[in-house]
Amino acid sequence: MADTPAPVPLVVDTDPGIDDALALLLALASPEVDLQLVTTVHGNVDLAQTTENALRVLHLAGRSDVPVAAGARSSLVVPLPRRAGHVHGAAGLGGVVLPPSPASVDPRPAVVALAELLLASERPVTVAAIGPLTNIALLVSVYPDAAARIGRLVVMGGSAGRGGNVTAAAEFNVWADPEAAAVVFAAGLPTVLVGLDVTLPTVLTEAGIARFAAAGPIGAQAAAVLRQYLDHARNSYGIDGVAVHDALALTEAIVPGTLRTVRRDVVVDTGPGAGRGQTLVDRRAPSTADTAVAVAEDVDSEAAVEFLVQRLSALD
Repeated sequence: MADTPAPVPLVVDTDPGIDDALALLLALASPEVDLQLVTTVHGNVDLAQTTENALRVLHLAGRSDVPVAAGARSSLVVPLPRRAGHVHGAAGLGGVVLPPSPASVDPRPAVVALAELLLASERPVTVAAIGPLTNIALLVSVYPDAAARIGRLVVMGGSAGRGGNVTAAAEFNVWADPEAAAVVFAAGLPTVLVGLDVTLPTVLTEAGIARFAAAGPIGAQAAAVLRQYLDHARNSYGIDGVAVHDALALTEAIVPGTLRTVRRDVVVDTGPGAGRGQTLVDRRAPSTADTAVAVAEDVDSEAAVEFLVQRLSALD
């Protein structure tokens, strides 16, 4: 009988956020990975709230042992013009108040905690960055030797051909700190970019939500958190379900090859105009450059949603 592979060390850099909460629960439900650290960043709501939300989501799943380190409070250069409370609720979790965690925030800054983990790990670490890329850009700039030890960097962000979701051109995570995204995409890290091209078609319906809601108290809370997200999707996009942006990126982090990717040259518009935050993906031909990014271009959406529903149901 073949030996079961050891779980891959995983760090999630996040700004919870409704879909971030689902992504964290998915990571905890997946034996393929070992969630060793959560780092938080400003984004959907302010840093204090994203950090508190991360602690509470981990506690909901019975994993208060996973350290949470707080990171960047603001973007590298230009302050974020607005957050996403209208989508995620003022406190980020759709108006649901999860029980407080008994755990305290790790005293180390997020970038220090991440660098120390990378340098100490005997195995390559997967980093799933599902918020603005401020923390990862700081890691690249301040601790390049640690950044070079990342086994895979899976980024939820950007768009190759579907325009944006916060402006006509830009996806929220990249728009929130375009300068940071530009640093990360130019760093030559083994990066997979999971953008709107594959996340928007990947819709979790009310029927799927009902399945894990019925599984037990964790699923029921996750379903409650999704209620505002469902209402926003219905009112804004006319769809009866939610695009699971961050959970799809975590699925690729957990099961490499879930998404079909092509290596592309990617640059970010960091100017002040209407294109700010746009990811400019050269789709004329695959790239052989050292700085090329593996851009996700195709997904089996039905299979990805089924994976998410089954894993969340298993948490209970």
